Amino acid sequence: MIRPRSPRLLALGAATALVTLAGCTDNAPSAGSAGSADASGSGALAVTSTDSACEVSANQAGSGNLVFNVTNGGSKVTEFYLLADDGLRIVGEVENIGPGLSRDLVVRAAPGSYYTACKPGMVGDGIRSAFTVTDSGADLDAGSDPQLVEQANTQYASYVKDQTEQLLTGTKEFAAAFTAGDEAKARALYAPTRVHWERIETVAESFGDLDPRMDLREADLEPGQKWTGWHVAEKDLWPPKTGYTKLTDAQRKQIADQLVADTQTLYDRTRDTTYTVDQIGNGAKGLLDEVATGKVTGEEEAWSHTDLWDFQANVDGAKVAWEGLRPILKKRDAALDSQIQLRFSELQKLLDQHKEGEGFVTYDKLSKAEVKELSDAVNALSEPLSKVTAAVV
Repeated sequence: MIRPRSPRLLALGAATALVTLAGCTDNAPSAGSAGSADASGSGALAVTSTDSACEVSANQAGSGNLVFNVTNGGSKVTEFYLLADDGLRIVGEVENIGPGLSRDLVVRAAPGSYYTACKPGMVGDGIRSAFTVTDSGADLDAGSDPQLVEQANTQYASYVKDQTEQLLTGTKEFAAAFTAGDEAKARALYAPTRVHWERIETVAESFGDLDPRMDLREADLEPGQKWTGWHVAEKDLWPPKTGYTKLTDAQRKQIADQLVADTQTLYDRTRDTTYTVDQIGNGAKGLLDEVATGKVTGEEEAWSHTDLWDFQANVDGAKVAWEGLRPILKKRDAALDSQIQLRFSELQKLLDQHKEGEGFVTYDKLSKAEVKELSDAVNALSEPLSKVTAAVV
């Protein structure tokens, strides 16, 4: 989190109902449309979502317009997603499918690797399966700029909603362990849960009342300001060796309860929030700024030293934002798009060197040379990424 705060470039627009490009529609392609048929040629891929399974009638289809007919055979309201190969960017989604109901998801997909996902109860990361789109020869460049803009805005809104759903689920689990005094479990959940916050940090920071309550560092406290949120729990779980008194059970419960309540508020506020391409582009740059001024310095996670989890999550969020804008950027400035792709790849290779198991080594184990290498790669990416907004608006 950057301190002192400057006005967020990713200012939120009015909370209005989303205009969904890839949702319930009456304009489904015919059975003969390129890429619209499943392996049997029936014209749509059948999806059956239950409380414990997500069955898709085929695991591949041809590129172009894809139709997923989603039926909820379970007892919980469900959602269905088509995710990009990183498992983060949402290509299309259909929500609020009640038990016994069916809805169609229509998306335009290029050749490549994807994931399908059902989310029973509309929480967690969903029940996922690999899905492949083969090259059918369909023309994928026919979209006009207004259509591409709408697609980028809708996909990013879906991404934010998905991340806040996972953040809420993880925060509740973390809070329960923290309140119960199960420190081993709480420490194990701390960094993996916070990645969902860090991936959309510029959106979360745009809610000025929530961010200080949830993510304020002790070093940034103003005189008389009450300290709450993630980093209070962090210090209690990784306490200094001297001069620190552990929180009481009552204090832990108070911190945990407020953290869950604030996360619920963030979740609620992002349900119907819309975004524009300039906000998405500026948000991508803002996430790299967060890395440069907080994570790469090791100041964000002062006690747990889990800064590399946050670092990766900020990069994830910036990459998802850029990828959503790529169809527009490629038409406007293909050279800039290629440069950004190269810089993301170079930075990720450096991050991968510090992976350990499903996470990363703690930041205090990095040498000064390794920190400088990461910092230089962030700066190299930040410069071309800062040009995206001007190129797509």
